[in-house]
Amino acid sequence: MSDPDKKVICANRRARFRYHLEETFEAGLALTGSEVKSLRAGKAHLNDAYGRIKGGELYLMKAHIAPYEQANRENHEPERERKLLLHRREIDRISGKIRERGFTLVPTKLYFKGGRAKVEVALARGKKLHDKRQAVADRETKRELDRVMKRRRQGR
Repeated sequence: MSDPDKKVICANRRARFRYHLEETFEAGLALTGSEVKSLRAGKAHLNDAYGRIKGGELYLMKAHIAPYEQANRENHEPERERKLLLHRREIDRISGKIRERGFTLVPTKLYFKGGRAKVEVALARGKKLHDKRQAVADRETKRELDRVMKRRRQGR
């Protein structure tokens, strides 16, 4: 399940709660030097980030990468749009699904793999309020069941 040469920087845990994730893609990121150094320090989050298609290219919007403290005036803008690097046929496939079927592109993980910064993006469909309530109820039921099973194993 977990790749040994994959170092996760941050994950978008709310994405699974807010969306039904259909299909995931691994994309490279076009970054500046200060952004890479800031990522190596673990200073990033994907809370409000999303993917957008502009001019046949895919971009990551609102992903926050904190400015690098040791950088001089060449420091980067924290929430600038960053180009995602994917194969043309993958971009075409994603854009078709976004345009026709009401999907959105949500980043789920930001990590280093083989020394390169990668982002895992997912085609997602938004959950309705009742879906979110059901997810919370299922989670609570599972917790309670695990608690009861643990007590039974301990012989109480």
